[in-house]
Amino acid sequence: MSRAAPAAPGRPAPRRRPRRATRTEARNARAAACFVLPFLALFGLCFLAPIGYAVHQSLYRTERTGPLGLGGQEHEAFAGLANYAHALSDGQFLAGFGRVLLFGAVQIPLMLVLATTLALLLESASARGVTFFRSAFFLPYGVPGVIASILWGFLYVPGISPLVKIAGALGWDVDFLSRGSVLWAIANIVVWQFTGYNMLVLIAQLKAVPGELYEAARIDGANAWQVARHIKLPLIRPALVLTTVFSIIGTLQLFAEPMVLRPLASSIDSGFTPNLHAYSEAFVGNNPHVAAAEAVLLALVACGLSFGFLRLVGGRTKDRG
Repeated sequence: MSRAAPAAPGRPAPRRRPRRATRTEARNARAAACFVLPFLALFGLCFLAPIGYAVHQSLYRTERTGPLGLGGQEHEAFAGLANYAHALSDGQFLAGFGRVLLFGAVQIPLMLVLATTLALLLESASARGVTFFRSAFFLPYGVPGVIASILWGFLYVPGISPLVKIAGALGWDVDFLSRGSVLWAIANIVVWQFTGYNMLVLIAQLKAVPGELYEAARIDGANAWQVARHIKLPLIRPALVLTTVFSIIGTLQLFAEPMVLRPLASSIDSGFTPNLHAYSEAFVGNNPHVAAAEAVLLALVACGLSFGFLRLVGGRTKDRG
């Protein structure tokens, strides 16, 4: 077989012409663009545009003309970071952040432990009722948060709550909506609603584990607890990380439950959570620019906590590796 003669010394090698795309490749590229463009359009319209508009609103303020600012005309003026400074100096807004962080520190581990326990039990069970129990545990997730809060509100309000009556008959003075208990009453609603969803995510991960691993463990004499601890739990770690990140974001977005229970509990004020405070600023205080700044700050905190958790988990994985 003949070979191309090498380039003469001192002469540059001949450049290869770039290969032109064939008609088939060009057609495939156009087809791929047709599939991707609708997604990009919806992504920009429903995700990027609202974020950009919120950032834009947070950089302006409303100025009113006339004596004492009571005139009939108003216009927007550039405010820079003044709205962010106002939000960060608001003690009620910062207290709401502290409240949801405490809420998440207790509620997220409790919910994920319950979800993991249910997933391990139902995945290893072989009885006929497994499908029924999976559906039953998942059913609360199908109830909207507003409806779930109303249902639990009937169980919390003294006078109509059977739980309060039972506790009173046993000699316990229980007030689920008091200042010291209402946060955990809301945590109970969230745990009841989302444990089943996280359980199904973990079960789906368990179903992807090869059965040969279980058989090898049984041959080696491992019992059910050892299989769960050394095989199942390490292999569902990605699903646990995913559910934890979703739970962190959902905790910072806590809104529906305190909003519904607010007429029933005097301890829930307009700054009970950051989302509730931003809502009050926008639609009660008529200050949408400060509300936009608070929404941007909330998004930044959610991103920071989520990526910080992912980095922490990734660093531990590398150390173990």
